[in-house]
Amino acid sequence: MKKTLHRQNIVACIWDFDKTLIPGYMQAPIFKAYGMDEEAFWKEVNGLPEIYAQRGNRVSGDTVYLNHLLSFVKNGELKGLTNARLRELGGELEFYPGVLELFESLKTVASEKAEYRKHNIQLEHYIISTGLAEMIRGSAIAPLVQGIFGSEFIEAPLPPHYSRQDELPLHLEFELSQIGTIVDNTAKTRYIFEINKGTNKHPGIDVNAAIAPAARRVPIERMIYIADGPSDVPVFSVVKGKGGKTYAVFNPESEAEFAQNDALLHAGRIHAYGPADYRHGSTTAKWLRMHVRGICDTIVADGEQALSENVRNAPRHLHEEDEPAPQTQPADVPQNGDLFGGN
Repeated sequence: MKKTLHRQNIVACIWDFDKTLIPGYMQAPIFKAYGMDEEAFWKEVNGLPEIYAQRGNRVSGDTVYLNHLLSFVKNGELKGLTNARLRELGGELEFYPGVLELFESLKTVASEKAEYRKHNIQLEHYIISTGLAEMIRGSAIAPLVQGIFGSEFIEAPLPPHYSRQDELPLHLEFELSQIGTIVDNTAKTRYIFEINKGTNKHPGIDVNAAIAPAARRVPIERMIYIADGPSDVPVFSVVKGKGGKTYAVFNPESEAEFAQNDALLHAGRIHAYGPADYRHGSTTAKWLRMHVRGICDTIVADGEQALSENVRNAPRHLHEEDEPAPQTQPADVPQNGDLFGGN
């Protein structure tokens, strides 16, 4: 008997982080805690790609800041910075109005109707960010999400030939030392497919494995991707191109960000855009609730159709009133002897 891998009853809201859920960049509490000049740091980061290009090296403009942070750990004001400290500083992040309440209420929307509950529809939140996963894990939003994908650091990397040693030295220096995971704006699309195929829930499923659409955990058409601007075009393109919904947000105080989002709409990259105000009565909150309900209605319709196609009526006993009535022959139809003109 052919069995399905997943029921496909999940709605996924997938969020960018910086300037989408918070007004600025998540690294700000690091610079404040260590007395660093935040503006000077980012100015240096923005200049690095050109400097390295002059040396014949190509670097990613999205993630070169990770190496610059490590330079400050090894040689500057960030000496001794650890993952635990990053998580602690993540607790200082402040979100746009209504974010935490909306995350909770969207989950409620997915169970507000009896037919949604009948099909056991669930809503899951995910964050995919080029920022630091540990800071997001330490923030107030972490308990409300089902997965966080971001850049990560390794502390105390293992030494050369560690596999030949019976015991590793105990004097390893625990501070951020190497990059463990890099998430740039193109790599974000990988995590869309991890969520789509269920790799994040079942690590045995390789993200590059061929899986039939009907066997994927969260079809992309049941995803909504929310982000702040042009850097998210790769994910906008994948999600919108495969039937999902895309929504861009802007800082209500920024006309430049408003114009960027309007350009994305006219370029066909997004379905809609609105202010990064997530309070109950806001345009953004209304749009998200409406489209979560729309996806839930589709899940119900698909489930009911599958039910009707796969369940036949059960056999039953016939009663006298169920027996077909004997057929009578109309008077104007010739009898057997008359069919061929006989006497």
